[in-house]
Amino acid sequence: MKPFEGHPYKVIDNEEMDALVESIREHGIMTPLIVRRIGDDRHEIISGHRRAHTAELAGLVTVPAIEMDMTKDEAAVALVDSNLHREHLLPSEKAFAYKLKMEALAHQGTSRQVGEKWSVSKISEDANESERQIHRYIRLTHLIPALLDMVDDGRIAFSVGVELSFLDSDLQAALMIAIDLNDCTPSYAQACRMHKAVNDGSISEEMIDKIMAEEKPNQKEKISISADELRGYVPNGTPSEMKAFIRKACEHYSDYLKRKERNNVETR
Repeated sequence: MKPFEGHPYKVIDNEEMDALVESIREHGIMTPLIVRRIGDDRHEIISGHRRAHTAELAGLVTVPAIEMDMTKDEAAVALVDSNLHREHLLPSEKAFAYKLKMEALAHQGTSRQVGEKWSVSKISEDANESERQIHRYIRLTHLIPALLDMVDDGRIAFSVGVELSFLDSDLQAALMIAIDLNDCTPSYAQACRMHKAVNDGSISEEMIDKIMAEEKPNQKEKISISADELRGYVPNGTPSEMKAFIRKACEHYSDYLKRKERNNVETR
């Protein structure tokens, strides 16, 4: 039995998972998994990925399951719908769930364009969210993993993530370096400026560095130095390693100034 290929829901080993493991050890699995046959003696999980993982951690050899005769697209829709009722869904989980369901439903349209239009309308109805919001969630699937993790963690707002999703992967990687170097995340206004620059063709890594170096009203005053300015002075490395090197250099220089001041006092 294997997980559904490309399923969007994360199975995380945390305190909640530990509690589930103990419950299953004591009571077993109360709700059977839903699976579909994909070959001789091979099954794919449609509903119950967390239960299957928990059972494995609990040391169970077998689990109760109900086999359903479904196509891959039917299974994708069922998988998404069986999990959308969960209380705590990460933005990335919703994003890839809506995308998976949209692509599965779109195959039922007379053309890809017609199919996607109808499928988003259907998802909106089933999820009780506006079609615009469905599209906004799906936009998050264009973020590189590092930025998407920041949206999931709440370090970047959902609306900011949507705007940043219009940058290509190389520019998003450059943005991550700028975020680390400046120790700040883009505001909604800054993200909108980057999106606008993508549309008019003026976006560049230099522009991203300049925008991210701007002081925000709600942040303490900072001195920002671009990576280009540091070349030749700081060894190559990750942004964190470069920051640590600069901090250490400042400490050494501060010690040097103190020693120099002491020597001046002693020679007067």
